[in-house]
Amino acid sequence: MFSDTHFHFRHLVRDRGLCGADILKKLAARDTFFALDIGTEADDLAERGAFVSEAISALPADEQARAERFMFFSAGIWPSPAEIRGRTERMKILESQMESFRAGRFGKRLVAMGEFGLDHHWNVNGADKRTADDFDDRLLEGERELFQMQIALSQKMGLPFVVHSRDAFDDTVDVLKNMGYSNGIIHCFSYGKDEARTFLDMGFYIALGGAVTYTKKSRMAEMTELLRFVPDDRILIETDAPYLAPVPFRGQTNTPVLVEYVYNFVSAARNVSPADLSRTVDGNIRRLFAL
Repeated sequence: MFSDTHFHFRHLVRDRGLCGADILKKLAARDTFFALDIGTEADDLAERGAFVSEAISALPADEQARAERFMFFSAGIWPSPAEIRGRTERMKILESQMESFRAGRFGKRLVAMGEFGLDHHWNVNGADKRTADDFDDRLLEGERELFQMQIALSQKMGLPFVVHSRDAFDDTVDVLKNMGYSNGIIHCFSYGKDEARTFLDMGFYIALGGAVTYTKKSRMAEMTELLRFVPDDRILIETDAPYLAPVPFRGQTNTPVLVEYVYNFVSAARNVSPADLSRTVDGNIRRLFAL
């Protein structure tokens, strides 16, 4: 019933100690239409494919085909300082892995690039411990270049891409406009209505995740206006698992199974049923990823 457009399967299996087969089994039982295993490192695609293959093989025989039908992949480089500094070589590795992956078992299921983009959220206490002092002008320019290089590769391969943009709206828009290829998603959208209009006018889809359920009562009217503003033909719902678990699970490890809570929140704001919203999202996914 529910789609999940942002599914960090590798993290769930390896880093969080959860059983990948159990997650796949739950998604199969819900008749999930689409789950996207997102890439964040230049060399993680083959590893992620192996994890998914192993998890599918652990399912009962009658459930394996159903699980494989909804699993899809993307590949990209999240803008960590190390990846930015080594961007030229890392891009060569990324392209090589994508070409090899396309020749394998899940080759036709590599449907996007990403996530990649710009992150200017400075929080030394956060998971990535980013601070403004770490990003001098040279590193910031390198981050933009890495962003541009991946957009160019997306266009070369004829794939849509998943944009990570956090506290970097102006710079993100500048890069996207300069590149002139706007086939993709603004993932985990964290800006306002005016910013959404800019991305929509450029041709992007807006993906809403668990963070929208964190909205304070004083900001609820503003959030509701945003959620109603995104048109039916551009809206996507996601989890960003294992991060951003929706209320009432905030602070816990997120899983794709929890995407229904995001659907419930967003559908209530848009005055539609969760099932109707899910059908709308499924149609957008079919169109965006040419399924």
